[in-house]
Amino acid sequence: MPVKIILSLLFGVLLGLSWPTSGFTPLLFVALVPLLWLIERTKNDGFWAFSSRVFLGFFVWNAIATWWLWNATAFGMFFAMFVNSSLMTLVVLLWRRVDRKLGRKVGFIFLPLAWICFEKLHLNWDFSWPWLNLGNGFAANPDWVQWYEYTGVFGGTLWIWVVNISLYQAIKHYLVNKKPGKKLIRPLALIFIPLGLSFFIKNQFEQKTEETLTVTVVQPNIDPYTEKYDQTTQEQYELLLEQIGTELSKKPDVIVTPETYFSEGAGTNLSLIEESKLYQDLLNVANSNNTQLLNGIQFYKTYAENDRTKTANRLNNGVWADFYNSAFLTDSTGVHVYHKSKLVVGVETLPFRDIVEPLLGNVMLDFGGTILTRATQEEREAFPLYNDVKISPVICYESVYGEFVTGYVRNGAEVLAIMTNDAWWGDTAGHKQHMAYASLRAIETRRAVVRAANTGISGFITPLGEVSEKLAYTTKGVLTEAVYPQSAITLYVRYGDYMFRLGGFVAGLMLLFSFSRRKN
Repeated sequence: MPVKIILSLLFGVLLGLSWPTSGFTPLLFVALVPLLWLIERTKNDGFWAFSSRVFLGFFVWNAIATWWLWNATAFGMFFAMFVNSSLMTLVVLLWRRVDRKLGRKVGFIFLPLAWICFEKLHLNWDFSWPWLNLGNGFAANPDWVQWYEYTGVFGGTLWIWVVNISLYQAIKHYLVNKKPGKKLIRPLALIFIPLGLSFFIKNQFEQKTEETLTVTVVQPNIDPYTEKYDQTTQEQYELLLEQIGTELSKKPDVIVTPETYFSEGAGTNLSLIEESKLYQDLLNVANSNNTQLLNGIQFYKTYAENDRTKTANRLNNGVWADFYNSAFLTDSTGVHVYHKSKLVVGVETLPFRDIVEPLLGNVMLDFGGTILTRATQEEREAFPLYNDVKISPVICYESVYGEFVTGYVRNGAEVLAIMTNDAWWGDTAGHKQHMAYASLRAIETRRAVVRAANTGISGFITPLGEVSEKLAYTTKGVLTEAVYPQSAITLYVRYGDYMFRLGGFVAGLMLLFSFSRRKN
């Protein structure tokens, strides 16, 4: 097998085997070395020869780390892998230009900064799929990245690139000079200094413990493919009462159910929620037990054609309607509602809808419930509880977006409640990775995370990113635990993805300058 193909496969396999939660995390510090060797050896090859070898490695990584998407949608899996691998290859193609025009040293500065720009794009455009952003690779080892409270996940991305580039240079130096020299000390220092800093930050962290919040999380374990969408709202309500019955004696301040726990038909009319039998029944249960219920639900809101919103869907009867994946909190002073605002591509939102829908019509994937695009809201919500603590509902896919989640904290959240349904992927790495990413949100915001998942994994995560208690996947159960609300604002919450803004500016200047220079 040609050396270039071996290098291509090797970096893809190493990245795949490094990925949480069953991967070997230290491989992240060496996985990109074969890629750097590959692009150095092939940078003068033709466009298709160069890009195809790079694409192959990235596709292998995507396949190993996210193959479980097949359980939900085969087309979606291949499409996500293709687009993701193509964008990753584009970053390396841009590096080739900068390297040719401005030289190797500038190229190695450009590469990690351009990669961060790609990851930021993947957090915000219509085909958003940030699952494999490099900094997520440390999710199973929260002790290693306690400094994410300052940098967010992009700090981890930069760490991986800098170590790999330094190690690559050290290996090249050794092959030329036949002795390690000081070059080998640099990558080792770049690994162990951030590790030491992380453990120092962890030991210095002081959690505010003056106030507690007792939370119950519900894991109903209902199969979304065969059961969930066939149940009536009343049946779901009765199942909820059955599950939480024994936990009420523990006097929880709030009870959290998973995403779309109430999901009969098209959902519940948003305009009539406070008057609905469901809400009044839940409010009576909550008031009788001096607690509150934070529930996942599907809402809809209808419009006449003249009053419809830009996000509304046209129904067969000529009525227009918005559909929402939402959370609501029972409150004797009035219901609190939040609508999920980071939507799953192809399932809850149609990419480039203004272009695609007129050409292809409604091509949404059928995952049960309503096969129509969902509406969102601009601001993040922090719901006030009776004891004045503020809790925020982070719905499913939203928990993968670091800067997005900081919006809840800036709006007052002292505890984060992730409400999700990870049953679509089955008992694979998918739900485990999603759970692990929640630890990164805890570190970035220094907030306790309570997690209610339909089939698991439900549990509690400390502000240090440590899982304190959890329910196994595909088990039915409830957990009750006291968490500590926090009010301090981290640097990352305050400034968000500043590393992208700084790095993107520098990378942009380099790229522009490369167009004005002759070949170096």
